[in-house]
Amino acid sequence: MITPRRSLLRPRLALVTALTLSLLLFTSSAFAEADGKKLYVANCKVCHSLGANNGTGPGLAGVSKRHNKEWAAEWIKDPVSFAKINTEAAQTSQLMPSTMDAFASRLNPEELKAVIDFVWSEPGDIFAKKNDGGPVTTTGDAAPVEKGINPVYLLMVSIALLLIIVNVLKSVKKNVQNSYNKEHGLGTVPEYTFRQWCSANKRTVAFALIFFFLWGGKAAWDGMYGLGVYTGYKPDQPIKFSHKIHAGDNKIACEYCHSGVLKSKVAGVPSVNVCMNCHKGIQEGPTTGKEEIQKIYDAAGFDPATGLYSKTPKPIKWNKVHVLPDFVFFSHQQHYIVGKQDCVNCHGDLTKTDVAKQEKPLTMGWCIECHHKTEVPGMKTNPYYEEMHKNLAAKYKGKTDSLLTVEKMGGIECGKCHY
Repeated sequence: MITPRRSLLRPRLALVTALTLSLLLFTSSAFAEADGKKLYVANCKVCHSLGANNGTGPGLAGVSKRHNKEWAAEWIKDPVSFAKINTEAAQTSQLMPSTMDAFASRLNPEELKAVIDFVWSEPGDIFAKKNDGGPVTTTGDAAPVEKGINPVYLLMVSIALLLIIVNVLKSVKKNVQNSYNKEHGLGTVPEYTFRQWCSANKRTVAFALIFFFLWGGKAAWDGMYGLGVYTGYKPDQPIKFSHKIHAGDNKIACEYCHSGVLKSKVAGVPSVNVCMNCHKGIQEGPTTGKEEIQKIYDAAGFDPATGLYSKTPKPIKWNKVHVLPDFVFFSHQQHYIVGKQDCVNCHGDLTKTDVAKQEKPLTMGWCIECHHKTEVPGMKTNPYYEEMHKNLAAKYKGKTDSLLTVEKMGGIECGKCHY
């Protein structure tokens, strides 16, 4: 016997509920995975790559083979104390507790677990074993990521399948009801529109709207959070200048060309006269021949045939790579001369790169993270900082095992970097 129409609506309500629960399940799983990756990028990536190494801290390749997750959790929460009772483990992992910042104050247990799960599932298992169970080594900076099913795609396919099922059941129900009505001399079932369904299922509609509003809000927030972050940006330049040849092969110091780092807040783009110091005599390059060096001559108005500056100069229009907002103050001199920071820390190893690119995110969080763990070199012996160091040492005596970092001398105060 065919049930009344009101009863036929119950399977639909159950199906809509199942659809909503499925959306929550898949979306929460995707968010959990994304959170672990996001926390790794924000807190760990600056020092630890997913490959063998990145020049600052040890790489995480094969970490899941060497240690378990509990070991990693104890290490991250308090590396200094943990290293004291696990000297052999610390030496095996090649970590440096004196420079690794403790994350206990910034990561709650759930976030810590998400980071470790991400590291173990993404690079750890990939690098820990081959098909034969042997160890894998790598020389790159980034770990190859094993491609799997993207949770977002899985969610979209699931929604599509559920919608198809809903439409099929709706059609079946309508046909069965019409057959029943025809046998009993009743009229056909009127078309049940989407608007009518929404009117009959207001709670379900309200719940779905709230859910998608929150989901869309989070997606929009994540998208806006990345605005202005151009990690990896590498614009083409008017002259094919190779940092590898100049800074790497020929060992030319960075400050020879970018002399602004010695006395100015900007490093500065070298004038063509700096280029001419060498290229007035060196008229042919090892990879581009005379073509690119001729562009230098054109910019300087130099005639290599006569050795005279007899032509009209044509300024070089370089494309800026690293751009900070106008409200941010940053001094190269303060970091390079006083702070003794290596150019590599922010710009990457240009001795191995031809075209310069933005290696680091240059976000406020990235800068603050560095100030949290970096001590000003020579602070104890530099007369300018001697009195400050004495006062800070007395202030933090017995309160911390970490170094007297930039943070403790006011390095994270808003007014230090923002106008």
